[in-house]
Amino acid sequence: MALGFRRDENSPAWQILEYLQRHDSATIKELEQFLGVTTTAVRQHLTSLQAEGLVERRTVHSGVGRPHHAYFVTDAARQLFACRCDDLALTLLDEMYQMEGAQRMAQLLRRVQDRLAARYAESVKSSLLQERVQEMAAVLGEQGILTDVDAQGDAIVLRTYNCPYHELAQEYREICEMDQGVIQQVLGSDVSLSACMMDGDGGCSFVVSSDSPQEAQEASEG
Repeated sequence: MALGFRRDENSPAWQILEYLQRHDSATIKELEQFLGVTTTAVRQHLTSLQAEGLVERRTVHSGVGRPHHAYFVTDAARQLFACRCDDLALTLLDEMYQMEGAQRMAQLLRRVQDRLAARYAESVKSSLLQERVQEMAAVLGEQGILTDVDAQGDAIVLRTYNCPYHELAQEYREICEMDQGVIQQVLGSDVSLSACMMDGDGGCSFVVSSDSPQEAQEASEG
C-alpha cells in the first residue's frame, strides 16, 4: 500500500482516484474536463499517483480506432477504499471455518447481516421505494462507499464502486451474499446482484425490484 499517500477528499489526486474507481478508467482529456484544469496539471497528479503505485497506465484497443492510453486504479488504490478491519476479520473467519465448519460460519454471517440491517434501517424511513434506495445509498456513503442510484425499467439499480472489505470478499464470496441480504432486508424488496467487483466488474450492481421478496416468491409460485 502507498504509505505516503493521505486521503483528502478535497484534493485533485483523491478526486482522480474516486473518478477512476467509479468509471473503471479515464483518459487525460476526460480527467481535464472532470477537474477543470490543464493537461499539465492532470499529468502531474497522475505522475504522483503512479509513483505511489495507485494508478497505472495501459494501452487500450477499442473498435477500429487507434489505440490510446487510459489510466486505471491498482489493487493498492482499491485498498484505500476498503475497511481497515480486513486483516482481523479475515483471520477470525479463517479460524471459525477451521474450528466450526462452513455451516456455522454461514450462521455467523447471517447474524451479522441481521445486525447490520437493523442498524442501517434506522436511517431508511421513507415509504417510497425510490427514496428508500436513495436513503440506503446515503447510509453506504457514510461508510465511505461510492454509490449511484439509477432507474432501469421497472427496477432501481443501486451501484457501489468500492468494496469496504475488498480482501475479505476475495476470500469469502459469502460476504457478497451478505451484502445483498442486508440491502434486501433494509429495503424490504427483492434485490439481485447483477454485477460484482469480485468477478472483475467495475462495480457491484444491486437491482431492486418493486416487488417485495414475499410478493416475488408468490408470483413465481402462482
